[in-house]
This record gives sequence, C-alpha cells and structure tokens, in this order.
Amino acid sequence: TSESQGTKQHVSTLSLTTLFRVYQTTDDKHHFETSWILPPVILASLRGLISLYIFTSIFIFWGWYGTHDNLSSIGRSFSYFTWLSYWGIGFYMLFAAIHTACYARTGRSALFDRWPRAFRVLHSLLYVTVTTYPFLVKAVFWAVIFTPPWPTKTFNGWQNVSQHGLNSVYVLLEIILPATAPHPFIAIPFLLFILLLYHCIAYITHETEGWYRYSFLDAGSHGQKSKLVVAYCFGILAAVLVFFVISCALVQLRCRLTHGRNMRARRDPLRAHDAFIGFVGRDEQSNEMKTVSGLEAAMGRFSSSGGNCLVR
Repeated sequence: TSESQGTKQHVSTLSLTTLFRVYQTTDDKHHFETSWILPPVILASLRGLISLYIFTSIFIFWGWYGTHDNLSSIGRSFSYFTWLSYWGIGFYMLFAAIHTACYARTGRSALFDRWPRAFRVLHSLLYVTVTTYPFLVKAVFWAVIFTPPWPTKTFNGWQNVSQHGLNSVYVLLEIILPATAPHPFIAIPFLLFILLLYHCIAYITHETEGWYRYSFLDAGSHGQKSKLVVAYCFGILAAVLVFFVISCALVQLRCRLTHGRNMRARRDPLRAHDAFIGFVGRDEQSNEMKTVSGLEAAMGRFSSSGGNCLVR
C-alpha cells in the first residue's frame, strides 16, 4: 500500500499541472489577473484595448486586400508565422481581459475555478508563447526578411509597424505590468514543437501552392541549399531559446523588484490579509530601524568615553 501511494505521489509530481506550477484546484494567487501597479479594472481595460486594436487592424488589412484585387492574400496569411503570432497575441489579450474583468468583478478567478486545471496550464503556455515568439518574429523580419527602403505606401508601413514593431511593445507590457510568475521551463519543449508544426505547415503550403512563405526555407529544386536551410532552422531554434531565457529573466527581475506584490480586487477575500501582512512588515521594519538607531547611539557614547563603559 505504501509503495502504491509512493508511486501515485511520484506520478502526480510529474504531471503537467505540477510542472506548470498549477498546484491547487482554485486559483488564489491570481498571477494572470492582477498587476503589481495597476488595479484589476485598469489592467483588464488595457488588455481589452490591445486585443481590440489587433483584431481591428487584422480586419482592416483583410478589407484592404479584398478591395485592391488581392483577395487571395487573406487565405495565404494563415501560412505566415507573423500572422499566426499576431493572432496569438490578440487572443491572449482577449482571454486575459475576460479573466481579469471577471476577477475584478467577483474577487476570485470565476472561470479558472470552474474549469479543470488543464485550462490554466494552457493559459500559462499561451502566456509563454506570446512573450517569446513576437521577439523571434521581430528579429527574423528585421534581420533576414526586410529589405530597404521603407514602404512608400502608408498602409504597408502601418502594417509593418503593427505586426513587426508594436508586437514587441505588447510583449513588454505583458512582461512588466502583470504579477505573473516566471516561465516554467517545461514550456520549452512545447515552444520547439509548435515551431516544428509550423515548419510542416510551410512545406505543406509549398506542396499545395508551389511557393515558400519564407525564402530561407527554400532548399532548391535539387536540394542544393539544404545545408543553408538547416543552418537557418538551427539559428531560429537557438534564437527562440535565447528569447525564452530573456523573457523569463525579465519576469524574474520584475518579481524581485516588486517582491511578488499584486493589487487585489476589492472583493478578494485575501485583500485584507495582504494589507495586514504589509502593515505588520512595515511596523517590524520600523522597530528594527529604531533598534539599530539605538545601538548606533550607544556605540557612539561608548566610543566617545574612550571605551570606559562606567562613564556616564
């Protein structure tokens, strides 16, 4: 019996929910729904506005394609990693805004508490992707794909800024402002697997439509560029690992500077508890400062008396 219990405990420690740091049935930390500096209502509004801008810009892009004899580009957009990443940011901001708004209204994780813990795992993985992939998109576009000069058409310039410039701004806001915990390293295999899936999509698109979405994936008609393609793939693999580490380090730095503080909703039952702990901490710190000041004064008198403790 003890062996079976030990085996069950060992298996539970290796579950995805544990590896993604989703331990409890209910979410009382509210990392994804709170900020260390913004109230939940403002955080939800900011995320909602970013999501609204992303989806609005996407439909404007599609409208432009449809009215300028480029209707096929709408379907082809789903074969670009840039577009898929842009969609991912939009959906994450939408989901995060809904979760944060529900928390601001009820004081608890209304949706996370009802759903299985697997949904929190998926939300955590989605957060890792939207704080890692946009950096990769930005680096590959400006270092490999973009060729000067800057587009003369205002529409093309706006699209480039939205998808290859503002995307990293959204990522930095999502890294700096919320009270999210550092990335779990178990997310790395999933990041690489998603890139592998996209690699398959790129070559399926080539087989069905006869052209590559990104020229650096073209190995040539007889494979003469295969070594170059392999080098590009390993370079992208290394880049995504580097950006994952950078993103994780920035989150850890923010957690260290803010001491894990978060602004809870008014109806959160733990808000009063956090306020009490903060008050006690400040009171203890004040007492420690008074004690240190008293010791410094005593040492000063001791030194001025020449070390004679009997001198008054």
